[in-house]
Amino acid sequence: MSNENSSPAPLAGPISPESNSGHGSTSSGQATLSGRGAPGGQDPVVSRETRRRVVAASFIGNFVEWFDYAVYGYLAATIAAVFFPESNPQTALLLTFALFAISFLVRPLGGFVWGHIGDRVGRRTALSLSILIMSGATFCIALIPGYNSIGIWAPILLLLVRVVQGFSASGEYAGASAFLVEYAPANKRGLYAAVVPASTAAGLLLGSLLAGLLTIMLSAEAMQSWGWRLPFLLAAPMGLIGRYIRTKLEDTPVFRELAEEDQAIKAPVSSLFRNHWRLLLKAVGAVLLNAVGFYVILSYMPTYLSSELGLGAAESFLATTIALVTYIGFIFLTGMLSDRYGRKKVLIAASLSFILLTVPAFALLGTGNFLVIVLVQILLGGMLTLNDGTLPSFLAEMFPTRVRYSGFAVSFNLSNALFGGTAPFMATLLIAATANDLAPAWYLAGAAAISLIAVVLSRETSKEPLRHD
Repeated sequence: MSNENSSPAPLAGPISPESNSGHGSTSSGQATLSGRGAPGGQDPVVSRETRRRVVAASFIGNFVEWFDYAVYGYLAATIAAVFFPESNPQTALLLTFALFAISFLVRPLGGFVWGHIGDRVGRRTALSLSILIMSGATFCIALIPGYNSIGIWAPILLLLVRVVQGFSASGEYAGASAFLVEYAPANKRGLYAAVVPASTAAGLLLGSLLAGLLTIMLSAEAMQSWGWRLPFLLAAPMGLIGRYIRTKLEDTPVFRELAEEDQAIKAPVSSLFRNHWRLLLKAVGAVLLNAVGFYVILSYMPTYLSSELGLGAAESFLATTIALVTYIGFIFLTGMLSDRYGRKKVLIAASLSFILLTVPAFALLGTGNFLVIVLVQILLGGMLTLNDGTLPSFLAEMFPTRVRYSGFAVSFNLSNALFGGTAPFMATLLIAATANDLAPAWYLAGAAAISLIAVVLSRETSKEPLRHD
């Protein structure tokens, strides 16, 4: 039943159980849900204060995780010089991005593990553990000696820590999205879920600001000696704060009911592949544009501008920072648009815009004009938000509650492992192989075409109650 004919719980304040006739209630004031959703597609009884705490915890936790994860990409050129000093600059950069890509190979495994914990034990438990592991691994990067101190062990240790980071990150995006969607009013699930990519971009923004500030203030020698380590040292205190906030929340109403009725599946990943494999394939395809676009536009772009197009490092970071600020605003607008017009329409618009505009946009980057570069990055970021701001709610709504975390985590991380983590490496490799600076643009347009097919084949989810069976 469409939520247009239901009475979603407003954000204006708490709702009494009596206001939603047909709902049972627990002693904690939460609605009882069964079957494909609450009767009439109505919302669980959740106070405005609870939803605020859920949004804050999801934002801060995801922000911390993705700041930790993104700093590596922004400091790739410096890290390459520290860990691969005997290679030429382009080879060193390729090796650095290869480590970036290899760390993604563990993400499907992480998706299985975190999906199992999230669907079997609880969303909150999975999210609290993942942020602790991510922060610890990121902090350890700051302590690894360079190649000149311990030789080949330096990149080996870096690889091991990056693998731990990849394992941790595989549970974050999916878990935070499922958490928000299950707490959100039925007619605002897109807006609530948009908090996840917004907080991801905010983490990238802080990473970009710190990298740019350090690049401006420190000499190249100081950056390679100790300056690059400073952002990684922030991980420990930020992670502890994020974990503390998350442990103060209850799990979502729908998951708590499943647990109380002992209906949580003992092997959710097995059930996912056995009963929902078609949904899984569509989800993997739908994520492809997000996977490639996110890492090319928001993580690889400063390196592309400085290493491939010759723009100054400080100017590259500044252009990306400006684009990220506008990106965060666009994300919430996209979430609202997807609530109003539907997930599929917005996702289709995202794919079509990338197919048609990516190559011309990258051609304009080659002009070297700073204002043009900033405007193009804002355009590309705005196009990406059409996908990023819609995808979390689309994926969370696609899968039933019992396998929601697993379905989201496995599809999202599988696509990111194959295409997202390899995007900076592939972009650099394609440029080296073709001697064409537009090669990343063609790669991105191809990813958009595949996502378009997957989305067209999927059903619209925004006007339906969440599935629980």
